[in-house]
Amino acid sequence: MRNLILIFTLIIFTGTTVKAQEFVYFGAKGGLNLTNMNSDSFSETNSRTGFHLGLLAEIPLGNRFSLQPEVLYSTQGTEADVIMLGGGPIQTEYNLDYVQVPVLAKIYLTESLSIEAGPSFNFLVNEKIDGEEADFGSNFEFAGALGVSYKFNGGLFGSARYMYGFSDAFDRENFEDDINNTGFQLGIGFMF
Repeated sequence: MRNLILIFTLIIFTGTTVKAQEFVYFGAKGGLNLTNMNSDSFSETNSRTGFHLGLLAEIPLGNRFSLQPEVLYSTQGTEADVIMLGGGPIQTEYNLDYVQVPVLAKIYLTESLSIEAGPSFNFLVNEKIDGEEADFGSNFEFAGALGVSYKFNGGLFGSARYMYGFSDAFDRENFEDDINNTGFQLGIGFMF
């Protein structure tokens, strides 16, 4: 599955360049993640502060519309009070790191300000529970992203994005309740 995503990503980043090289813009971005996880099994949660870092392309499809595929390394998770059967809650820290592949539709409201939305295909690459390596997480997460970005002069841009995981972050065989990733990404980047 990871090989298919790699091939899909390469097609997006290189195949479109062959067809319209003068119109495709490439860039790099990074920034802060403020993430959490939702579940009926959690009595209380605290956000995890992490980061994201990666590459993107912007493919204009009209005067005010572009397609923006990205490949990001993203650290996510939460610190939660897990409700246990027959006992009190146990504080547990979840750290889940993903390679995210969002494919966003980008609509420009002005020459610099745009809104962006689309699906994100996320692949789990590292998982720790209370600092120990674990294998409870789902290898693939289907998520959505909604945000805004602003282009400054000289290729610099800033972005703010909300993410929500539609599929379970953990395998059903390990957890009975749905556990979904949520969070915000605040980033800066540069278009080449």
